[in-house]
Amino acid sequence: MTKTEYSKMAATLAIALKSLFSVLGCLITATVIYTVATDGLPFRIELLTPWMAATLIDFYIHIFVIWSWVVYKESNWTTAILWVVLLVCLGSIATCGYIVLQFLKLSTQESLQDPIYFVLLRRQEKTETEQQRKCSLLTARILFPALGSLMLVTLIYTIVTDGSPFRRDVFTPWLTATVIDFYVGVVALSVWVAYKESSWLSAALWIILIICSGSISTCAYIALQLFNLSSQDPVYLVLFSSSNRAEKGYKGTSRTESIGEGQLRKKLCG
Repeated sequence: MTKTEYSKMAATLAIALKSLFSVLGCLITATVIYTVATDGLPFRIELLTPWMAATLIDFYIHIFVIWSWVVYKESNWTTAILWVVLLVCLGSIATCGYIVLQFLKLSTQESLQDPIYFVLLRRQEKTETEQQRKCSLLTARILFPALGSLMLVTLIYTIVTDGSPFRRDVFTPWLTATVIDFYVGVVALSVWVAYKESSWLSAALWIILIICSGSISTCAYIALQLFNLSSQDPVYLVLFSSSNRAEKGYKGTSRTESIGEGQLRKKLCG
């Protein structure tokens, strides 16, 4: 593949992802509006069935994953906190809005190189001491397995006490809306997994696992990536593919040189 062909494919990918998350954001917004109009507000105790509670735990673990990225991305704590509040209150509406905004911020050069990399990348350098890096990595290595275990226990408990979720009476209008909201977030995480994995087969396997078991597999995947980092690495390196890190000796600052072109070219060519 020539550099021109690669650049065209990268630009097409950026446009496709921006369009995808714009459509998904509109879809979940319409879903919420429709559910409010037909079933009223969700702040009612009778809606908190066992499976709704389990779904919300699953949903907010994914929100926590996205929140972690947002906190890394935003250099201003006020902006970061604002987005965290929006994520908690609006779920995938805010997720899609934030992702689309990051794609809109890309320069033409970044879109032609590796758009996913630059969307993930923090715009300003973040300095950490070695002790802070080790502490952050250790905390993350404990936290994500714990969250995955929490969801696994929640799932088992709910099945034991309330039976299978595959019953018509389980799917109230608001549970259906929450499930749609949840899977919009799964799309965002699936794009990240596809970017991370060098093989389409392994990417497909992880995406299927995340679709089927939700945040249990998400936390397992993140934990695996965290344990692949060395103790000297900053925790945010988990966001980036090993190819990006290895090729450029990644330092975490925004750069516009050709970063990770080999990785993206390989994925685009299958």
